[in-house]
Amino acid sequence: MKSNWIVAGILMAGAAIAAGSVMAQSDPIAQRKAIMKAMGDAGRAPAAMLKGEPFALAPVQAALQAMQAAGKQGPALFPDTSKTGDTAALPKIWETRNDFNAKFAKLEKDATEAMSTIKDEASFKAVYPALLRDCGACHSDYRARR
Repeated sequence: MKSNWIVAGILMAGAAIAAGSVMAQSDPIAQRKAIMKAMGDAGRAPAAMLKGEPFALAPVQAALQAMQAAGKQGPALFPDTSKTGDTAALPKIWETRNDFNAKFAKLEKDATEAMSTIKDEASFKAVYPALLRDCGACHSDYRARR
């Protein structure tokens, strides 16, 4: 009986991944919202650490991995077909595409470097704020205030 539940769970997970993949291909706005939300969610613990919560390396590494993924996938999530709809993306993205893409590349590069640099609380506090500035630079230039 237990194995039936495991098989059912595996099948449901596979179906969810397949549906998400189809959605991502057909709805880049939904995909980029999901990736940005994942990055924001992963960044909550490190943000709390910057404000005095105890340091823990694992949540920092999870946030850095989310930043790497967003940096790598970001440019592809803003095709010309996604200029309108339920999005806070500003038209400037498509007008200054090279700068926009460069900001994602910088985020990925900085997050990758931080993965090998951040080993303890001191290195975290020295390096992580720059990554937050990477996020802010893109948001201030390319995201409408809501």
